[in-house]
Amino acid sequence: MAITTFTDEYNSPIPPSRIFKASIVDSHNLIPKLMPQAIKSVEIINGDGGAGSVKQINFAEGSPLKCVKYRVDELNEKTFTYGYTLIEGDSLVDKLEKITYEVKFEESADGGSISKVTSKYFTVGDFSLKEEEVKAGKEKVLAMYKAVEAFLIQNPDAYV
Repeated sequence: MAITTFTDEYNSPIPPSRIFKASIVDSHNLIPKLMPQAIKSVEIINGDGGAGSVKQINFAEGSPLKCVKYRVDELNEKTFTYGYTLIEGDSLVDKLEKITYEVKFEESADGGSISKVTSKYFTVGDFSLKEEEVKAGKEKVLAMYKAVEAFLIQNPDAYV
């Protein structure tokens, strides 16, 4: 087994507390409303949404993926940190054991936020993962992030 790690940063004009509440804490409600063409629903399968919970993302009709399940490893609303592990689903091909994500929102100098995302891909056997192979997934996550950001800009009283 090998571990391939990628780290990305995204800047936003939205303060960490608002973007964290909208994109992480209430994602199961907000994301399907903002992106119905991509996400049909997000269900809490087990738990209350916090650490230890299991959630399932159900993708919209016509998507190459049907669903994925992930376990919430950490959810800290004080430090704006979130960790989760993709544990089941169409995106876990037979060459991946699991994928873990660590997300942290920090305040930027201009009052907005910097989102730092570290993803770790745990491969099976001697399979070697290339960055271009995960680019499509990163682009989908960034699209969700940008949709939440646009919603918060248009709705300044939401998630305050």
